[in-house]
Amino acid sequence: MANQIKTIGVLTSGGDAPGMNAAIRSVVRKALANGVSVKGIKKGYQGLLNEEIIDMDRHSVSDIIQRGGTILGTARCSEFRTEEGQAKGAEICRKHGIDGLVVIGGDGSYRGAQQIARHGINTVGLPGTIDLDIACTDYTIGFDTAVNTAMSAIDKVRDTSSSHERCSIIEVMGRNAGYIALWCGVANGAEDILLPEKYDYNEQSIINNIIANRKRGKTHHIIINAEGIGHSTSMARRIEAATGIETRATILGYMQRGGNPTCKDRFYASVMGAYAADILCQGKSNRVVGYKNGEFRDFDIEEALAMKKDISEYQYEVSRVLAQ
Repeated sequence: MANQIKTIGVLTSGGDAPGMNAAIRSVVRKALANGVSVKGIKKGYQGLLNEEIIDMDRHSVSDIIQRGGTILGTARCSEFRTEEGQAKGAEICRKHGIDGLVVIGGDGSYRGAQQIARHGINTVGLPGTIDLDIACTDYTIGFDTAVNTAMSAIDKVRDTSSSHERCSIIEVMGRNAGYIALWCGVANGAEDILLPEKYDYNEQSIINNIIANRKRGKTHHIIINAEGIGHSTSMARRIEAATGIETRATILGYMQRGGNPTCKDRFYASVMGAYAADILCQGKSNRVVGYKNGEFRDFDIEEALAMKKDISEYQYEVSRVLAQ
């Protein structure tokens, strides 16, 4: 089976995430150790369609494990959502001798991998997203770094919020998933945590909570607001008008996607990258690598995309109790 794969391609797709470089490095070096050539595909599926393809060796991935972002670059590609684009991508892979492809990205990237597998290219997906929103895995590459970056920034905002006796609304990333908001809300001791999965849009209850806390002598109030809810600036204006307490919104934005990856993101991404190279060399295809119940494992991509993920009820209840 191992002899069936002669060349593995690797690309990063969708939003960048700290740890992607560690995954690229691991794919390259493990594939080479298995006697398989490696080609890097720049700028995701768009780069594949544009044939931005380079040969990679051990030196290509030297001194990158500590760097944020992705050395291959990433882009979104509407053409690859079409049947014609997917068929073209598979044909370009064959033209360059790529018979196995590692795709590092989120669920949208997985759908692209699923389609190119249907056109005869062995594919394996790695969960590269800060959002932690891929159901088949308890860990996604970049989440640990992003949540630690956000936590550090919120600590700093909290200092100035306390000094000025303000209410601060701090918006964190995560698209439509509330995992970054939940983790930061607990880790930063926020008074309110607004999650897309749980928020009922009852702003009056937040206002009542702020007023009650101020009467109890609390000099500041931290609200962690998830990106999927958004509108932090207009929310701040309404809260200030209703409470008479100075309220400021801080949107942390793309700083959460950058920076040196944590040890966890480097280690887990490295193991996942090696795992992807190995299962491709074993002849597997249409798989997704994940970390579930303390083990690295792979899933059928159809099964993975069909899975649903939601905020743990117990974790959410803990966050509510600790905020009181």
